[in-house]
Amino acid sequence: MSRAHAGPRQRTAAPVTRSDIAADHHCSLTTTLYLLGATLVAGLWSYWPTLTALFKDWQRDGDYSVGQLVPLAALYLAWQHRDSLRRCRIAPCWLGLALLLLAQAVRLFGILYVYESAERYSFVLAIAGLVLLVAGRRVFWQLRWVLLFLALMVPLPGRAHNLIAGPLQNCATRGTVFLLELFGVAVSRHGNIMVLNDSTHLAVAEACSGLRMLTAFVVVAAVLAYIVKRPRWQKFLLVASSIPIAIACNLMRLLVTAILYLLTTSELAERFFHDFAGVTMMPMAILLLLGELWIMARLVVTDPPPSKP
Repeated sequence: MSRAHAGPRQRTAAPVTRSDIAADHHCSLTTTLYLLGATLVAGLWSYWPTLTALFKDWQRDGDYSVGQLVPLAALYLAWQHRDSLRRCRIAPCWLGLALLLLAQAVRLFGILYVYESAERYSFVLAIAGLVLLVAGRRVFWQLRWVLLFLALMVPLPGRAHNLIAGPLQNCATRGTVFLLELFGVAVSRHGNIMVLNDSTHLAVAEACSGLRMLTAFVVVAAVLAYIVKRPRWQKFLLVASSIPIAIACNLMRLLVTAILYLLTTSELAERFFHDFAGVTMMPMAILLLLGELWIMARLVVTDPPPSKP
C-alpha cells in the first residue's frame, strides 16, 4: 500500500496590525531624529567660527543679548509640537538639498564680501534645509514658524541697525522732552542732550534709544503669539504691537530717570535706569501683552451656533 506524498504547505501571511504600523513609524522617526542630529552636529562643526563670533556679539552688545535665548525658546516651541510631529509621515524631500545649496551660496557671498550677517543668516537657512531634506515636507511645514523664529537670534545688519537706532534715539529724546514739559519741567533740547530747568544736563545716548528693549519685546511677543490659541490676525497684531509697547516703556523709564535727576542724586537715577527699571520692564511688557490679549478677547464676540429645530 503506497503512501500519497502531500504537497508543500502554503504559509499564510500574518495580518498587519496597528501596533506593527506604529512600531515601524516609531522606528523611522527615531532613525530620522538620529540622522537629523548627526547632520546638525556636522553643521555646527562647519559653522563653528560663525557661531563663536555670534556668541561673542550676544555677550558684548546688549541690544541683541536676547538672541542667546532664541535657540532655547525654539526648542521649547518645537517640543510643543511633539504630538503632531509623531503623526507626520517621514519622507525625505530633495528640495531640502536645494535649500542647503542656497544657504551655502549665501554663506559664500558673506565670506567673499566680508558680510558677516549673510554667514549668520545662512546658518538659519541651512537648518531649515536640513529639516526639509531629512524629515520631509510635513515636518518642515509643522516647524515653519519655529524655523522662521530662529532668524531673531541674528543681530541686525549694520545698515539696518543704523536705520533703526538713530530714529529710535531721536524719538526717545523728543518723547521725553514732551512728557517732561507736561509735568511742568522747563526743558531745552540740543540734539540728544536735554537741559532740565537750566541746570541739569541729561544725554540720551544710543544705549538709551530702546533698541535693546525693542528686540527683547519682539522675541517675547513672538513666543507668546505662538503659544496662545487665537486667530492669526490677533497673533500678528500682538507681535506688531510689541514695537510701540517697547517705545512707550522706554519713554516711561527715561521720564522717571529725568525726574530722579532733578529730585535726587545722579547715582540714584543711574541705578534706577540700569538696575531697577531694567529688571521691571520685561514683566511690565508681558503684562501689557497679556492685557492686550484680554482686550481682544472681549472685543471679538462669536455668534452662537444655530439651534436645531
